[in-house]
Amino acid sequence: MAPRFALYAAPPADHPLHDFAARWLGWDPESGESPAAQPAAGLSAARIAEITAEPRRYGFHGTLKPPFRLKDGNDEAMLIMALETFAAAHAPVRLPTLQAAALGSFIALRPSTPCPEIDALAGACVKAFDAFRAPPSEAELVRRRQAGLTPRQDANLAQWGYPYVFEDFRLHFTLTGRIHDAAERDAVQAYLTTQTAPLLRRDFTVNEICLFVQMDSTAPFRVAGRYRLMG
Repeated sequence: MAPRFALYAAPPADHPLHDFAARWLGWDPESGESPAAQPAAGLSAARIAEITAEPRRYGFHGTLKPPFRLKDGNDEAMLIMALETFAAAHAPVRLPTLQAAALGSFIALRPSTPCPEIDALAGACVKAFDAFRAPPSEAELVRRRQAGLTPRQDANLAQWGYPYVFEDFRLHFTLTGRIHDAAERDAVQAYLTTQTAPLLRRDFTVNEICLFVQMDSTAPFRVAGRYRLMG
């Protein structure tokens, strides 16, 4: 199967948040290392591995343009050329303080206050690179619609291949999969708040767009390149 590409915001490898997230999720998309899960938040290593299984596949990131396969007539070199041009024309975005928050039944780092600049950057990414995107499969459309989309989200899915864009976009850096037990979810959120708060004293500015690639459906996403925002 053809590889999937995604445009993400991700901390540089020397940012302390990158190291923590790689150890927590059990996957470093920069180095390709897979740290073993450790007991935390009163949970066993096996349970930590279980609740981080879904985000582990993608690596620590905030989505700007969600994963897509290349449309016929496009290749990775063309995508990279367009990405270099796009990055040169757009400015870095300094994020508000991030904090661990529950989004439904999973936990992610979210900006503490609205950030119109990152919303605009993500929207520009969705539009600028849509010409490279192959349409989603029928199976993917069915899976997305099982989430119970609003009419606007369904229209987004049909036009842009993903429901949560533009007005429905919410920047988040996912740290767990779904945790249905509320007490367990609260314990994990409290642990992640304690662990990440000191790391977030250092500003997190989105100063580059990261190109992630998944070579096949069984592989995790890797960082394929970082493109400096220069606008």
